[in-house]
Amino acid sequence: MIENSFAITATFIAYLIGMLAIGYIAYKRTSNSADYFLGGRTLGPWPAALSAGASDMSGWLLLGLPGYAYAAGIESLWLAGGLLLGTWLNWLICAKRLRTYSITTDNALTMPEFLARRFNDKSKLIQTISAFFILLFFLFYTSSGLVAGGKLFETVFGLDYTIAVIVGTVCVVSYTLFGGFLAVSWTDLVQGLLMAAALMIVPIASMNGSPVDLAVALEAKNPELMTLFNDVKGEPLSAIAIISLAAWGLGYFGQPHILARFKATRSNADITTARRIAVGWTALSMAGAILVGLVGILYVDNQLAGNLDDGERIFMLLVNSMFHPVIAGILLAAILAAIMSTADSQLLVSSSALAEDFYKQVFRPQASSEEIVRVGRIAVIVLSIIALMLAMNPDSTVLGLVSYAWAGFGAAFGPALLISLFWKQMNRNGALAGIVIGAMTVVIWKQLSGGIFDLYEIVPGFVFATIAIVVVSKMTGGVSQDVAAQFDTYQKNLVEFK
Repeated sequence: MIENSFAITATFIAYLIGMLAIGYIAYKRTSNSADYFLGGRTLGPWPAALSAGASDMSGWLLLGLPGYAYAAGIESLWLAGGLLLGTWLNWLICAKRLRTYSITTDNALTMPEFLARRFNDKSKLIQTISAFFILLFFLFYTSSGLVAGGKLFETVFGLDYTIAVIVGTVCVVSYTLFGGFLAVSWTDLVQGLLMAAALMIVPIASMNGSPVDLAVALEAKNPELMTLFNDVKGEPLSAIAIISLAAWGLGYFGQPHILARFKATRSNADITTARRIAVGWTALSMAGAILVGLVGILYVDNQLAGNLDDGERIFMLLVNSMFHPVIAGILLAAILAAIMSTADSQLLVSSSALAEDFYKQVFRPQASSEEIVRVGRIAVIVLSIIALMLAMNPDSTVLGLVSYAWAGFGAAFGPALLISLFWKQMNRNGALAGIVIGAMTVVIWKQLSGGIFDLYEIVPGFVFATIAIVVVSKMTGGVSQDVAAQFDTYQKNLVEFK
């Protein structure tokens, strides 16, 4: 498909060298676990916003979403709309509160650590169970990025899929291993800008005429491509289908790699600016991704007689067809940017869960900050190998792997985090019940099908977890005086922190 040219190869090598250089600079500025896992809370609004967005969207934005728009047409707006609303609400109602409360709880670095300190959990159960679910769901999430990387390197360089996945994995691990959070965040700033530019340039260059002409052509090909309430076969979308697509937005409240950006932001004042940047970037990028899929429908129909085995390759196909190899190399590097920006964040959060929330809490409470960083780096390597094994199936889809992990995090941690930031009477037992029931609902619901079980598993998981938190907290006697006093301090800090 894509010519294995010197120009494209040189572009990729130059891009990787640039990312590794940023990783090295960040390595020189990383001296302790607070730096490695949270960047010393020094992110300004631009890196905070674009790092959150780029680490959120991943290869899914350039492969999964265009592939879905290619298959489903305008129906994909339900999914994009839900995600845009979720992005806005997450920055609006969670960001300042989480940053403030994580500082109030003795500078909690990880989500499990924050929840444990929020409820003064001496048993370490919250931290351990939370870390377990983070590791479980991130293995699937990281695998989705490695699958996307495999498809990219397979298509660009003609590599065997297995070798392609291994090459992509080595690229991601290399700078995450050394630079930690600062490397991840700084590279995400560059990668986020590259992703947005590519998603604007490709559909505009590929379009025959204006967006109106595109809509007219799609309407002529199949009117159902341009309807919100019917699928491409003309069948009405069920309420379950619409709710399932829009409900992706619920997942934002429980994604550890996105929430980490809130905690790492330099000040509460910067969060307002970061929110505007993040929402604008998300809207622009998803609009471009959907346009790529819609333009791709006509291109494949006209140029390939409708034959495309894997719709998730449509972005790469258009780039190869429309651009000079040098420009194509730059645009295809955007896919690598998307993959790296998410997989590195996921590996980092997973390694922090293993180092801070398992190793330090269970095995070595006296471990030094330097020892925790070493364990975290070893964890990056081990976890990437496991994710690599899961990614070895060439039939895996990026969207399928992401949807499962997204639901798992959203249901397990979303209700627990949201309610903990707003409800003083939530206690340790309620938090544990919400995390376990939310996660287990997703795991069990995923195995069932037909009728109500066709509903995206994040919805029942979110609902059941919320009910469990409220009911169990009330049934087990509310909160202790010290936990209540800590909540009062946090409320005061919300006003005083700038």
